[in-house]
Amino acid sequence: MADGENGGAESASEGRSFDAGKILTLLLAVLNLGVMGGGGFLIYKSTLGFERPSIREDVVMEELKKDRESEDNAEAILYTMDPFTVNLNGSPRRVIRVAVSLEMLDKEGFEEVVTLGPSARDAVVQILNGKEFKDVETIQGKLFLKDQIAVTLNSHLKSGVVKDVFFNDFLVQ
Repeated sequence: MADGENGGAESASEGRSFDAGKILTLLLAVLNLGVMGGGGFLIYKSTLGFERPSIREDVVMEELKKDRESEDNAEAILYTMDPFTVNLNGSPRRVIRVAVSLEMLDKEGFEEVVTLGPSARDAVVQILNGKEFKDVETIQGKLFLKDQIAVTLNSHLKSGVVKDVFFNDFLVQ
C-alpha cells in the first residue's frame, strides 16, 4: 500500500506542475493583443483629428495678385557700383571682374549707400579676395556670394537695407 500511496502522490504532483510552453504561449498571445490594440488605437486617433486644409487656390491667387499689384507700384531703387577687378584667392591665380547693382529698400538707404561709398567698396573687395574659383564657378556659389555681399553691406548700414544684389557683369579669367 505504501507503494500505491507514493505512486498516487507523484502522479498528483505531475498534474499540478505548470507547463512552461502553455504559459509562454498565453503570455505572447496577450502581448500580441496589446500591441495590436495599441497600434489600432494610434491609427484611429491619427485619423480622427484629420481636417481638410482651409486654403483654396482661388483665395491664394487673389492674395498673390494683390501682393504683386502693390509691389508693382513700388519702384525699385537701384545703386550701381563701379565695376570691381579683383584677384581671387587660390593657387592658379585668377582675376574676377564684377559689376554690382544694389536694390535698396527705400531712398534713405540709397543715400546712405552713396555716402558709404569707399567703405562699401572695400567690404565687397574683401569678400571677393577671400573667394576661390571653385567658390564662384557654380550657380550656388554665385547666389551665396550675392547673399554674403548683401549681409555684409547691411551690417555697415545704419538705417538702410540692401534688398537684393544683382550682377550686371561677372567674368573670371
